[in-house]
Amino acid sequence: MVWTMFVMKWNKNIFRMEINIQNTKIELIQWIAGLEDVSLINRIVEIRKKQSENWWKNLSDAEKKSIEKGISDAESGSVFPHSKAREIYEKYL
Repeated sequence: MVWTMFVMKWNKNIFRMEINIQNTKIELIQWIAGLEDVSLINRIVEIRKKQSENWWKNLSDAEKKSIEKGISDAESGSVFPHSKAREIYEKYL
């Protein structure tokens, strides 16, 4: 019973955090849409560019190897369809 209450409370908190994040995003979109300051807009564009350019550099070696292996497997046809993956992992979902 205590565990169930904990999980329910945790799920509510996660849901609230998700709503807060979504509200913050909407507020940022509205703020950016109203910007007239070209230098500030350019700074925001630069932040966006850096974030999209650096994602690979921010990965660990293990993450990079895993991605490269996945690409290699896909290129060689060594993959399973989604239905097979669901069948294998259904007990964990």
